[in-house]
Parts: sequence; structure tokens; C-alpha cells
Amino acid sequence: MDWLRQIPIGQYVDGGEAGGGSWLRRLDPRLKLAWTLAFLVTPILAGPLWRLALVGVLLLITAISGLPWRLWSRSLPLLLALALLVGLLSALIPTGEAASSQPNRPPTELALAPVPAGAPPAQRSGEPWELLRWGPVQLGPVPLGPLVVSRRSAELGLNGATLLITVIHSANLLLVSTPPEELVWALSWSIGPLGRLGVPVERLGFTLLLALRFLPLVQEEFQNLLRSLSTRAVNLRRLGWKASLGLVLALGERLLANVLLRAEQGAEALLARGGTWMAPQDLRLAPQGRPFLDRGASVGLLLLVGLRWKYGAL
Repeated sequence: MDWLRQIPIGQYVDGGEAGGGSWLRRLDPRLKLAWTLAFLVTPILAGPLWRLALVGVLLLITAISGLPWRLWSRSLPLLLALALLVGLLSALIPTGEAASSQPNRPPTELALAPVPAGAPPAQRSGEPWELLRWGPVQLGPVPLGPLVVSRRSAELGLNGATLLITVIHSANLLLVSTPPEELVWALSWSIGPLGRLGVPVERLGFTLLLALRFLPLVQEEFQNLLRSLSTRAVNLRRLGWKASLGLVLALGERLLANVLLRAEQGAEALLARGGTWMAPQDLRLAPQGRPFLDRGASVGLLLLVGLRWKYGAL
């Protein structure tokens, strides 16, 4: 039942135990934050080839990052399987029929022109709308009809699967390889100009640091709830879907209550010890970046943005 602790999702892995020789850990946190934002922003209004290329680049960075494989041996296959399942469901679910509308031009203008005798018959040009038709499918006594994969549903499945991988894995890669203090410093440096407008940058940075510290507590509370279900031998099939839904909602309510209770206890302990927020520049650890490595990452980021501008459009 300790599988959540063995999957480092959103938790920094110390270099003394694993990943000490990783170049990704020595990279400037501002560049890592910029690369993560590029993986999150560039898929917007991008074509399928660009989305697939982003997934390939992200997996390539993971493979050559120098971090040990045991960090990804559990989380990455599960994420790929989840993305594949979401993509298949999105592609197979019907997208609906197109709305009927009156033609703007008379039907006589759209008729095929006659061909001379002996010539092959006239055919419609263009790419077909349906990519795959399988069926009819029958689930027991209930006929489901044919499964049709159209261009719209295939594009929806591809977009959903690739976006799921890029969003989750890029953020996880950033959190695993970056200490929370350096991440808070990078974010505070990015929004530093807003401090002239009266935005409390220091308070926001310290709040983000506390939120990152609470991620393991949320996983621990979820682990305890799963352990309580396993010890009580709860069988969801015997409960039925209504009782199962009620149980899931009750567990979610209990999880939220426990997390809020932990947050309140942490705030009381911080106030009792006379704690206060620290400036973001005081939170940063000793810099470990290399100028050559940082310049290479900057050039790669500019190249990625340039390629998106030229080849990534729909």
C-alpha cells in the first residue's frame, strides 16, 4: 500500500540519492520554467504533427536527462497508458452529425460534368471524411452499430492524448529536478516587475513554497484513505453504482477535510514559532548551473519557438 510514496509525482528528488549527475538538475531554474511554459503554451492552435513532435522531444529529454529510470518506471508507463486510453475513447466516441443547412449555390452547379465515351467515370476528389469504419458491433443482445473514426474524432483523440502527456509530464519533470526554493525564486524573478504595481511578490512566492511542501501531505492522506478501504474489504460491485458514487464523494469530502486540517495545524505551528515569510532571494540555494549548459538551453528554447512559429500552425 505504499505505492504512492514510490512514485515521485510532484516531489523533488535529492541528488544525493538519485540523479546526482543529471545535467537537468544543474540547469538554471528560470530556463526550466520557460521550457515548461513552452510545452504548455505551444500546443495551443497547433497541428497534430507539432503535438506529436512535442511528445517526442519531451520523452527524449527524459531519456537523456541523466535521472535514473526508477523515477519513471512506474509513473511514465501509467501516464502513457492513460493518454492512449483517453485518445482511443475520444476517437471512437461519435462526434455528432453535421448540422443541416441550405446550400448557398444551386445543386445543378455541383453536378459532375459528363465524360466522353470510353473514359473512366467521374469521381469525387478530395480526402475522405471517414478514416475507419468497423462493424456493426453488437454488445450482447444490444446492437451498437458501426464504429466510425472520422477526421474530427481522430483529431480530438490525438489532441487529448498529446496534451495530457505534455501537461502532466512536463510539470512533473520540472518538479522532480528542481528544489522548491529554486522554483519559487524563478517564479518570483519572473513576476518581479509586477511588484512595482503593488503586487505582493514575496507573499506569493512564500505561499507557493508552502503549497509545494503540502503535496506530500496530500498524497499521504490519500494513501491513508485507500488503506482504510482495503482494511474494511469494501466491495464496490456489491454496493451498486449509487452507493459506490456516494462512497467516492464521502472519501473526497474526508480527503478535503483532512488536508484543510493539516493546513490549519501547519499555520498554527508557524505562527506559534514566530514564523514569517522570507524574501525569494533568500530562499535560493547555491547556484549549480553552467554557462555553456544555460546558453545551449536558451538557444534550444529559441529554436523551439521559431519552429512553432513556422511549422506548428494548423
